[in-house]
Amino acid sequence: MKNRASIKKGALYVSISSLLFVSWAVYSRSNTNTDPAYTSNRTSAPIVVHHASPAAAPVVSGKKKIKIALLLDTSGSMDGLIDQARAQLWKLVNELTLAKCNNEKPELEIALYEYGNDGLPSSEGYIRQISMFTHDLDLISEQLFSLKTNGGSEFCGQVIATATKQLDWQANSQDLQLIFIAGNEEFTQGAVKYTESCLKAKEKDIVVNTIFCGDYSTGLSTGWKNGAILTNGSYMNIEQDKKTVYIETPYDNEIAQLNDKLNATYINYGSIGYEKKANQLKQDKNAETYGAANTTNRVVSKASSFYSNSTWDLVDASKEKDFDIAKIKENELPDELKGKTKEQKQQYVADKTKERQEIIKQIQLLNEKRTVYIAEKSKTMGTNDQSLDAAMIKAIREQAAKKNFVFDI
Repeated sequence: MKNRASIKKGALYVSISSLLFVSWAVYSRSNTNTDPAYTSNRTSAPIVVHHASPAAAPVVSGKKKIKIALLLDTSGSMDGLIDQARAQLWKLVNELTLAKCNNEKPELEIALYEYGNDGLPSSEGYIRQISMFTHDLDLISEQLFSLKTNGGSEFCGQVIATATKQLDWQANSQDLQLIFIAGNEEFTQGAVKYTESCLKAKEKDIVVNTIFCGDYSTGLSTGWKNGAILTNGSYMNIEQDKKTVYIETPYDNEIAQLNDKLNATYINYGSIGYEKKANQLKQDKNAETYGAANTTNRVVSKASSFYSNSTWDLVDASKEKDFDIAKIKENELPDELKGKTKEQKQQYVADKTKERQEIIKQIQLLNEKRTVYIAEKSKTMGTNDQSLDAAMIKAIREQAAKKNFVFDI
């Protein structure tokens, strides 16, 4: 027996005056979802990526997005896959921070699904939406660490169809919109045909990338490559039980010390502020379980533009166009700001903002040296990396180029 294991809809309004010939665009976003949230060991082979030529994308102005939906098999044999996802999240985020489009940094949103788990409702195809698209990277980390594996039936076609329907995708988009589905059973299982699901995803300008956890030829014979080809995506295989290899550097300790200073610049506010700040520290601890080098990866991510917490941190919130600290209720402020005048509150936030900028600059300078050190060290360690992040990074870089994204390195 086999193992069972918002961006509001981008709206661009252009008004042209016949007298002045002036045009302007208003771009707004949200992260809404009208659908309810559903709150084998085999011999490995080197990663091989196959891809086809894409259709031409329309030219659309405005800030670009990278939207990634990660669909993970959490059946009983997938502990290694989940472990890699937890261990490599921050390395993947750091890779994406190198991306630019039209010389501008994109926004990053990640959604997360699990499938193939007996603990999930059979009526929903053993599928659960863990998170809709979100900028909250701490939330994604928290959710990855909460995943448990259990035997089940893996319906790839159905989970692709579910993610395509539930998430906020934009048809004919200039954004990079990717699904990564990883598992180790037949791609053809279930009542929902993967061929139909993949073609519907393609209609929404979604590229489906398939990652088979096991031998390349086995994934080939069980439909995983065909699923990718239908959307001009990539088919890859990985060694799911491969342990993540980190290269520790002379700069890790200093970056870790700067992380403590960085955390001290966060000013929680609102009904979720205290809980979110506590979770920030918890995810620091989770990263530490994979060693000093992974901790450094997380700190570097926290020093990037992708790590934004305006819903609970006053420093990030103060960057928003309509931010007004006077509108925040007194009981939703931290103790150090209660009873202060508006001017005193503004000065406090300004001081913390400046302090954070200086710390981030130090982290980024150290990371430049760290990156050079790792590159040199990697030359002596070989390049046959069969891990989840290596597979995803390779596919992302290739597909990003088709949407006019470039990477600094």
